[in-house]
Amino acid sequence: MFRKMRRFKQELSKEETIRVFENHSSGVLAVSGDDGYPYAVPLSYVFHDGNLYFHGARQGHMMDSIQKESKVSFCVIGQDQVVPKEFTTYYVSAIAFGKAKIVEDETKKRAVLESIGEKYSPGDIEGRNHEMKKTGALVCVVELEIEHMTGKAAMQIVRKKGQME
Repeated sequence: MFRKMRRFKQELSKEETIRVFENHSSGVLAVSGDDGYPYAVPLSYVFHDGNLYFHGARQGHMMDSIQKESKVSFCVIGQDQVVPKEFTTYYVSAIAFGKAKIVEDETKKRAVLESIGEKYSPGDIEGRNHEMKKTGALVCVVELEIEHMTGKAAMQIVRKKGQME
């Protein structure tokens, strides 16, 4: 169902791919938008319990698209170092494919929002609680249940990693 990576020597392991998702703060969600056009939206996210989660308004282009077609992809660029003398970039990236759905269970929604809060405002429990009281009922949480994920790194990074092992 999902394609194998053409440049398989540059493929990251599942663990390395998960680390890219865990260690970065923004990515791009791609959905099937209006009139068959793709719609890609940059988002903050959290990798929690093996899936990706986003939050946002209950209405809008992203939510309409997800409700119309649940199949989505999400991409994170973990490293993007331009190397002019080599006419290349040293990059690390990860892509997840899966189905997106709105989290309806209030306990799960709260746990995800706590996880997002801890990621972006670590240790600020008081601020997080205040924000939850203020906007918790208004915010929508989306779960991307991962069906397939891949990670890829520039060959220079792969070679360096191989030398270190």
